[in-house]
Amino acid sequence: MVNARETNKMGTMPVKGLIVSMSLPMMISMLVQALYNVVDSIFVSRISENALTAVTLAFPMQNLMIALAAGTGVGINAMLSRSLGEKRFDRADQAACVGILLNIIHYFIFLFIGIFLAGAFIRSQTDDPEILALGITYLRIVCVLSIGVFFQITLERLLQSTGRTLYSMISQITGAVINIILDPLLIFGVGPFPRLGVAGAAFATIFGQVAGSAIALTLNLKKNKDIRLSWSLVLHPSADAVKEIYAVGVPSALMMAIGSVMTYLMNQILIAFSSTATAVFGVYFKLQSFVFMPVFGLNNGMIPVLAFNYGARNASRIRESLRFSMTLALSIMLAGTAVFELIPGVLLDLFAASDEMKAIGIPALRIIALSFPVAAVCIVMGSVFQAFSVSLYSLIVSVGRQLVVLIPAAFLLARTGLLVHVWWAFPIAEIASLLLSVTLFRKTYREKVSVL
Repeated sequence: MVNARETNKMGTMPVKGLIVSMSLPMMISMLVQALYNVVDSIFVSRISENALTAVTLAFPMQNLMIALAAGTGVGINAMLSRSLGEKRFDRADQAACVGILLNIIHYFIFLFIGIFLAGAFIRSQTDDPEILALGITYLRIVCVLSIGVFFQITLERLLQSTGRTLYSMISQITGAVINIILDPLLIFGVGPFPRLGVAGAAFATIFGQVAGSAIALTLNLKKNKDIRLSWSLVLHPSADAVKEIYAVGVPSALMMAIGSVMTYLMNQILIAFSSTATAVFGVYFKLQSFVFMPVFGLNNGMIPVLAFNYGARNASRIRESLRFSMTLALSIMLAGTAVFELIPGVLLDLFAASDEMKAIGIPALRIIALSFPVAAVCIVMGSVFQAFSVSLYSLIVSVGRQLVVLIPAAFLLARTGLLVHVWWAFPIAEIASLLLSVTLFRKTYREKVSVL
């Protein structure tokens, strides 16, 4: 009888079908997640523009906790998938259990931040009393009760790492749908539910994350036969496993956390023009998730395939995976660019946009969308760095794009006194990212794939 752990589909299934089967559930679940992000902000915008601005100012810290969980998840993903490819099943079990412990520790970090630092963080961005009060309320809730997001992301990564992306999709969709349902009930006080305003949006987020993590835990215990979760391994972690996970996970987390730094600094640049400009930036981030989330879903589906076949030393499957994924990612991004160029006003109307918001937002969406196809190429190349445990390259690219180029360019363009010029910093930064990504990709491919 053949052991199921010996015949994982990532080494045997035809590559195109494999990429689709691995990525499509993730793409769908991330589209649902993007829908939640947009719907959440639509409901918040119905409270007031200041409420939308407050949530935008809280976003960098909220994104930071997601970055830490997801970055660690990349480290878990790479170690676990590679261990399965090498048929080192005890090592795969260690990756899963140590990953759970690390994210429990991460939760306590953000519990501290929520209790003691949420106020200082929002005050550093605005002195408007209403925006300040709303922002602190929202941020404190999502940080103090963030245990759900850490468990949900970790447990979903375990499903993805073993090729069970359909189950991961079920977890993500469950959490997002519960979130969407609870948003209007808790924000506006429908029926027996209290009217909580911005706090209601935060609680809806928390309830969705806890539900998603409960579903993911159940599916791992009942359906994931490639790993065995054990409290003994959770409570007695292997130092080597911690080191291996963080070797990939820390650069990945820092890469995503840089997005938090970038949004924080962009908020500072934009709020000098007006709070409406900051609200437009927040709306853009929600809308662009519809375009980027499917590509990130493709990325998440690719990484275990690349890592498994690298462990199995199968270069031809790696090459075919890259060619097919690049074509698919470009197609998605080109479609997104077309939507942003053709109907930006319709997109902004979803958020009860005022005339001032439209005047700022329409050119902003059209200019930034020019960078989407270039971003597709960079994301696919970045998946190679993560799968082959050279996530430091992803970090270098991200720092270069967002901090070395984007923020200085936005700052200098803001000095012209014209807000519309600031948005051109995004295409400029993406071109710089492409040049650096190509250089590092060619080096990685030569050292990792060509020698197989």
